[in-house]
Amino acid sequence: MEFDIELDARKLACPLPILRTKKSLSQMASGQVLRIVATDAGAVNDFAEFCRQTGNELLSSVVQGDEFVFLIRRR
Repeated sequence: MEFDIELDARKLACPLPILRTKKSLSQMASGQVLRIVATDAGAVNDFAEFCRQTGNELLSSVVQGDEFVFLIRRR
């Protein structure tokens, strides 16, 4: 899937991946897609909950080796 901006959140522990995602999304236009790559094992649950609470759409959550890749569409 195509994305507009990529955020590298590798080696960041909670809550930094979420905080950086929030900052990135705030600089994007509605409908744009953010790709996040993280290594924090808690990121799967964190991003699902973040999207549920903020109304942004979690398009994809995939494990690739020891990394987690998320695609989020800005509301």
